[in-house]
Amino acid sequence: MGLEGYRDAELTEKIVKLISKVDLPHKIKIMHVCGTHENSIGRFGIRSILPEHIELVAGPGCPVCVCPASDIDIAIEIALQEEVILATFGDMIRVPAKINTDKDKPNSSLQTAKSRGADVKIIYSPLDALKLAEKNPDKRVVFFSVGFETTAAGVASILYNNPPPNFSILSSHRLIPPPMELLLGIGDIQIDGFMLPGHVTTVIGMNPFKIFPEAYLMPTVAAGFEPVDILSAILNIAEQIKEEKASLVNQYTRAVKEDGNQKAISIMNDVFEEVSAYWRGIGRIPRSGLKLKEKYSKWDANRVFDTAHKSLCAGFDIHPSCSCHLIMAGKIYPPDCTLFSKKICNPDNPFGPCMVSIDGTCRIWHRYEGKT
Repeated sequence: MGLEGYRDAELTEKIVKLISKVDLPHKIKIMHVCGTHENSIGRFGIRSILPEHIELVAGPGCPVCVCPASDIDIAIEIALQEEVILATFGDMIRVPAKINTDKDKPNSSLQTAKSRGADVKIIYSPLDALKLAEKNPDKRVVFFSVGFETTAAGVASILYNNPPPNFSILSSHRLIPPPMELLLGIGDIQIDGFMLPGHVTTVIGMNPFKIFPEAYLMPTVAAGFEPVDILSAILNIAEQIKEEKASLVNQYTRAVKEDGNQKAISIMNDVFEEVSAYWRGIGRIPRSGLKLKEKYSKWDANRVFDTAHKSLCAGFDIHPSCSCHLIMAGKIYPPDCTLFSKKICNPDNPFGPCMVSIDGTCRIWHRYEGKT
């Protein structure tokens, strides 16, 4: 089936009718943990065509949103040093670091650091950062390495292949399965099924998610990003709930293998080790972050610039008036936040991290307005 087939209106309508016919015992809540899924859901108005007894919520699926303020503070400190080029993805440059409760004072960010003279470059892939290091041997090039398993695989490949000595990374990588498990332990969040992110499962496969149906009896389905993909996953989860089953299902077989990309996994395991990590607005989650192993420590920016001791969260990570943490936990929707889309918080003037990234839930809801 070509791409147009996964957007076919007639097929979409048939799947929606099948979803509506599933006799569910109660209203259900399905959570996805992927900004690309949320973008597709908003773009195609998927929530608006679902029956009322099926709720679709976004979890912490945006790596930019969950990057802690303390990591951004360290990136700013490094960027302001002499002979340093700091490379970062475009979304990261505007994310606020520690929050000022005084609204008359601007929040610090890599953008404000750039205005103070820091050499901050926007790149599109980790390979762009490597090229910067190769072209500027007299500079220390630091890649602010933010992302989930998908980005981590590419970064690991670069380090595995012995990059130049003037290159280093500031790792703020996060892993998807641990926060999913954490959310199941929060008493006031009802989650009846998980939709797995297509990008992440393409890299790590299905095996890391076996715990959810096996230990938590949670229907868990990997999905692609087109309307037919998403609706098929919803249908599968609804049918599992009706039949009182809990299975791990790969609905994205055209891209995802059960064992994932074994070469990428092997390189990631060689380069990184799992560590406890802080998620912005959520807290510290065991084994949810990636740190460079000792044999790769010469490319660890925290060691190169002696900033490892500063990697604890300090100051306001989320402003008391911002509800980004509740949105990322699936407790509320963006319009429920008192700051949403007002003069205080919008894409031109983001107050919380969820309004900055193109994969941030608030930014997506602002873009697609009532369609979400």
